[in-house]
Amino acid sequence: MEFRQIQYFICLYEEGSVTRAARRLNIVQPALSMQIAKLEEEIGQQLFVRTPQGMQPTSDGRRMYRLFLPVLGDFSRAREQVMQTSAELTGQVRVGMIATIAQGVLVDALLEFSSLHPKVELSLTDGFSGTLTDAVSVGQLDAAIINKPRRSLALNSEPIAEEELLLVTGPLHAALAETVPFRELAHLKLVLPTRQHGLRGIIESFGQAEDVSLAPGVEIDSISAILKLVLESEFCTVLPRIAVRRQLEHASLRGHTVIAPRLTRQLVCVTHPRRPLTPAAAAFIATMVRHVRGLGGDSV
Repeated sequence: MEFRQIQYFICLYEEGSVTRAARRLNIVQPALSMQIAKLEEEIGQQLFVRTPQGMQPTSDGRRMYRLFLPVLGDFSRAREQVMQTSAELTGQVRVGMIATIAQGVLVDALLEFSSLHPKVELSLTDGFSGTLTDAVSVGQLDAAIINKPRRSLALNSEPIAEEELLLVTGPLHAALAETVPFRELAHLKLVLPTRQHGLRGIIESFGQAEDVSLAPGVEIDSISAILKLVLESEFCTVLPRIAVRRQLEHASLRGHTVIAPRLTRQLVCVTHPRRPLTPAAAAFIATMVRHVRGLGGDSV
């Protein structure tokens, strides 16, 4: 088994197409197919099945991907650090974040970082906290910024900020006071994320502590869709300040402080304990953290 074959296998697994994988590797398709066939012959297992939808991994292929992806990631990170001969950062950075962070600060942080470090390749994604932590665990992501998990993880977890959650209303909603008791939320026309969403779990944990049941009229995981609905209807929602900062600045939406209790969430950055961040990844995370703390998050 050659290291090159593992690189080809990982690429084909991720692309799901011989054409796309060969283009990504900058090789001809027959060369890729030949190396995958040699790899399957050597290990005595079929790794892919050709279907109308593309190259689908078998159960053996999925197992091999889980085993070798961290190895390939470790090699890439080590190579980048060995070749880092100047102060100029290079290499690839793969970072995940929950949608409210992507909505609130990603673009500003990305523009700042890219202008300072143009040779760094950034691969950024948003998703649920659980999905992102799994991706960090198996080596698909270098790090992820998520809501603080309610259970312990086998990952390093660095506190970033504690952030206020606001009741958010639009121009069609009846006027409300600047501060609203948490119990009043049960009587409002709410749109909230589904229970798969980490933010919903945080909100419901406050409800359980206060013996208040929240029954949203609509459940949507897309933050942008929630904001559009609030803007164009009498629905209201509960979101982190960072996710609505632009709308609050432009006065297109109104934010109301929730009291008794005050609603907050804690943000953390998770990394793998055996995979230190490269200088480029550490620099990008530092940029993201600074933007989070500067736009509504108190340092913790």
